[in-house]
Amino acid sequence: MSDIRYTEDHEWIRVEGDTGTVGITDHAQEQLGDIVFVETPEVGKTLNQGDEAGTVESVKAASEIYAPVSGEVVEANEALGDEPGQVNSDPFGGGWIYKIKIQDKGQLEKLMDEAAYKKHVEAEG
Repeated sequence: MSDIRYTEDHEWIRVEGDTGTVGITDHAQEQLGDIVFVETPEVGKTLNQGDEAGTVESVKAASEIYAPVSGEVVEANEALGDEPGQVNSDPFGGGWIYKIKIQDKGQLEKLMDEAAYKKHVEAEG
């Protein structure tokens, strides 16, 4: 099984080798409501950990997506252009947003595992 880590801003990253697939969590998509538009980062763009990588817009609000780790964007989920609702229906599957070639795997240690993320969500209330 691959390793999934979480940010305080409700992004997840699933690590496979030196590549991470990034999306927003189930909790985040529930808070946003129906997703109507997803702005993905440009392939080839270099992001630093914490940089704004894109935007998710719902009927209620727009929310920035931040880079959980530093690296180069190697793929964007183009299917979200036609089907942004995949972020709602399958946030950990077809609703992924982009893939990043991880520059420093040590940054993953600063992210939360699933248990810590659940506690974080509960603490937010």
